[in-house]
Amino acid sequence: MSIQAPPRQMTRTLRHPVAKHRTHNKWLVMIAAYKLLQALLIALIGVGARHLLHKDVGDELATLADHMHFNSEWHLVTFVLDKASLVNDPLLRRIGLVAFSFAAISMIEGIGLYLEKIWAEYLTLAITASFLPWEIFEIFRHITAIRVALLALNLLVFLYLLKLVSNREKQKARQS
Repeated sequence: MSIQAPPRQMTRTLRHPVAKHRTHNKWLVMIAAYKLLQALLIALIGVGARHLLHKDVGDELATLADHMHFNSEWHLVTFVLDKASLVNDPLLRRIGLVAFSFAAISMIEGIGLYLEKIWAEYLTLAITASFLPWEIFEIFRHITAIRVALLALNLLVFLYLLKLVSNREKQKARQS
């Protein structure tokens, strides 16, 4: 009977040095998450538009309103049901195309910001700036808490990215 020695623990040697862990700019990560969430929601609008193709939109919305127990005599419900008759397949295709296109752009923004690409900062800055006048106009037309919150959020995104880009430009000018 032989006595066996306990198994030896092997030590691993690293052949390659461990790469330094790069920390992300937490604000860019938050803006990227916002843009990716926005892309998801807009893509869902596109999916909804595609789902409604070749269907009577008025009937679908009436069924939804009934299922959600909305009062059929409520002004908003009757308004939406009346306008639903104007929605046809070509319009739904256009809505889907625009929604999927905008979702793709938002996804590109989000991924680029997460990867801290300078082009994504400029792209997001330009797109956010282009929507600010429309958002302000919508608030003046009809003020709601959601519109004010979205404007505030987009203003914060715009101002942060503007500061980030301008600081980088100043630093680049000093180094030249």
